[in-house]
Amino acid sequence: MTNWTFDLAHTAIEFSARHMMISTVRGRFAPPSGTLVFDPANPAATQVTVEVDLASVETGMADRDNHLRSPDFFDVANHPKMTFTSTSVEVTGENTANLTGDLTIRGVTKPITLAVEFNGVGTSPWGQQVAGFNATGKIDRETWDLTWNVALEAGGWLVGKDIKINLEVEAIAVTESETAQA
Repeated sequence: MTNWTFDLAHTAIEFSARHMMISTVRGRFAPPSGTLVFDPANPAATQVTVEVDLASVETGMADRDNHLRSPDFFDVANHPKMTFTSTSVEVTGENTANLTGDLTIRGVTKPITLAVEFNGVGTSPWGQQVAGFNATGKIDRETWDLTWNVALEAGGWLVGKDIKINLEVEAIAVTESETAQA
């Protein structure tokens, strides 16, 4: 198994939610920190830990971003990080798998499963071994006590419950000398 680090310049965590039940709002977080232990020959043994800085949320509107950081949503003053720790991998195809793990938001930990596609391994122009992945999933935000909402006069809600998640990850293999120095 090889240890990998997230390439911050080529890794993105994005999300989307319905607004007023008629449009979609998209946002993102700064690239995460964490670890990835992965061997293309044995993907079922993959292990992932991820930590996301919730204060980095960005939707293109400062007022909305500040509201998401507030106690109504992430409460970053008391819960600055969102974490994910994998618990199992189910290989579903030659380059696909379901990655299940524990997602913690606001101190609430619940299992989620992400559909992962392995995009391959290559060598960067700087001689580093890199691997690419994308993962998608959906969560019900209320499961993590993210329940703030406003009822609409015409029926329905201001903010949808379902949050779609999209991750694009490029990881760099950690050499044995880098591991020894850590």
